[in-house]
Amino acid sequence: MFSSIPSPSSGSFDLGPLTLRAYGLMIALGVIAAVWLMAKRFEQRKLNPEHASSIAMWLVPAGLVGARAYHVATDWRRFEGDWIGAIKIWEGGLGILGGLIFGVGAAVLYCRQKELDLKTVTDIVAPTLPLAQLIGRWGNYFNQELFGRPTDLPWGLEISLQKRPAGFQAEETFHPTFLYESIWNLLVVFALLKIEKMKKIPKGFLLIAYFALYSIGRLWVEALRIDEATQWGGIRINIWIFGIVAIASITTLFLGKKSRFGQTQETSDDRVKVVTDELNQN
Repeated sequence: MFSSIPSPSSGSFDLGPLTLRAYGLMIALGVIAAVWLMAKRFEQRKLNPEHASSIAMWLVPAGLVGARAYHVATDWRRFEGDWIGAIKIWEGGLGILGGLIFGVGAAVLYCRQKELDLKTVTDIVAPTLPLAQLIGRWGNYFNQELFGRPTDLPWGLEISLQKRPAGFQAEETFHPTFLYESIWNLLVVFALLKIEKMKKIPKGFLLIAYFALYSIGRLWVEALRIDEATQWGGIRINIWIFGIVAIASITTLFLGKKSRFGQTQETSDDRVKVVTDELNQN
């Protein structure tokens, strides 16, 4: 039995003359996994699987820019006097919500250029996003960042003294929020595939389901974190934002499902009317 999870001694790997940043490597592996799943899903719909890598060429750069912009905008005080640090992505600091907004925008432009149905593409892409995230989150593990409150649980994460926030130098193990979020994202992948198979939501709404599910998990993970963050009314800004996203997404899903039910009921009533008219004519 283990009593804690050790952290890596370094956030990089040396391959001969090359030095690979583990943070960037995990993001790259996440993208590769997402493109693989996306290609499979394009193929299942009798569409060209090469769209997966093409979309990634648009989505990934836009997502990285958006994710970094979101992080800097919500934690701008960290960069006062050191705005060069705002571009040092390899040191960590990507806001997933900004990445999603910019990434979705890039996907919309791609669909317009290639004349693809946007609803179909968003349904294809939705489960690939949490797959990329669950792998990419391990970059935080190698950087020893974004961990949670101190804990003595067996899976507590060991953090080096120099990486501990002020006031927590005497603590040795912390909640591994990167691991919690990674596991949650894995569950989101399976949940989205199950929801899609059940056909309980309208076409194009699987991405909304992703936002709802991810935001719910992110709320409790965010509540555990102790890293410095901008606050509104004593509450971390991300808790406010993801709370709003969760409510908006769930409401949109409810209204979309209700609208679909109404359309289905109307179609059913029309069929009954046609059959009744035919019987009366006979």
